[in-house]
Amino acid sequence: MKVVVDHTLCEANALCVEAAPHVFELDEDVLRIARPVPPSEQERAVRFAVASCPKQALRVMESGQ
Repeated sequence: MKVVVDHTLCEANALCVEAAPHVFELDEDVLRIARPVPPSEQERAVRFAVASCPKQALRVMESGQ
């Protein structure tokens, strides 16, 4: 699993940061993915964060994509 952000859509609402703070960070109102390939124990939180994004700016890429 790899998580990516489309910065043209992201409004830095921080819902992803709340859901998976070890993976997502806000840096001066710009979303940064601190761990683009999250550890397996964070995958559920990352999927929740992606689903919670109001602008659909986050995407999970599975291996082989």
